[in-house]
Amino acid sequence: MHLAVGAPERALEVGCPPGGTEGAAERITVVLIPRAAGGLRRLQERTNLSKTDLANRAITSYEFFDACLQAGHELLVRDPVTGATQTVRFL
Repeated sequence: MHLAVGAPERALEVGCPPGGTEGAAERITVVLIPRAAGGLRRLQERTNLSKTDLANRAITSYEFFDACLQAGHELLVRDPVTGATQTVRFL
């Protein structure tokens, strides 16, 4: 899978990590902290997506963000109304 971000002329493309296999399934069991469990419940209510879909999207998104950050890029969030921009950092 490839994700692209940015203006078409400057799009950053990030693919699956080396050794990744498209279509391969892996079953995991996780114990969520209360904050994450609440976030999962709220996301299910807002999106009507399954826990599996949300977990897959979260992992795929985090891998993409981490690859961008490892490549020296910044992750920014901009409010389209005010133009205020914030830098996102993962601790």
